[in-house]
Amino acid sequence: MENIQTPTIPTSGIETYRTLTGFPTLINQTSPSQTPLNLPDHTQLPDSDSTFVKNFQELPQSMILTSSIEPFLQRLHPNGRYCIGQDSGIYWRLIEPPEQGAEAPDWFYIPNVPPLLNGEYRCSYVLWKEFIAPLIAIEFVSGNGKEERDATSVYKEKKPGKFWVYEQAIRIPFYAIYEVKKASVEVYHLIDGKYE
Repeated sequence: MENIQTPTIPTSGIETYRTLTGFPTLINQTSPSQTPLNLPDHTQLPDSDSTFVKNFQELPQSMILTSSIEPFLQRLHPNGRYCIGQDSGIYWRLIEPPEQGAEAPDWFYIPNVPPLLNGEYRCSYVLWKEFIAPLIAIEFVSGNGKEERDATSVYKEKKPGKFWVYEQAIRIPFYAIYEVKKASVEVYHLIDGKYE
């Protein structure tokens, strides 16, 4: 675990957004002097989709994971520039209603971003404002694990599946699915745009 490296992030925020989402940017590409649209930030987007947590063990599992990894992260980031999210939305696209453009992993870690924005705790993580994808996202299985492995793309009629969003839209380098009933962990690594 000591050898975790943060993926190289393109220097241009525009290129990063395109790289992370695979979708066109919201910028007029004909004139580089034009600025991006005034997109909403974490204080302007919903911080809940009004659904209940499906597994009473999610909170304790997240807390144990966070408390056990925190000393390592503090050594890795002595400047404190990292975030850990627990059931917090990662906004990856603009759509109505806004929460349909977010996915909320049970636990995730983002290196090289401040934990506070303008002195406030984050309500959510807004990819188009920061351009850095989480390094890892973890889902704690509730039920049979179908939701965590759903690879339905955004091009289908229903909401895209978590697996597809993490792999193709947000492009999280590592995605883990933990099934407590089976005592198993599946870890996927993003290689050439696909989880292996």
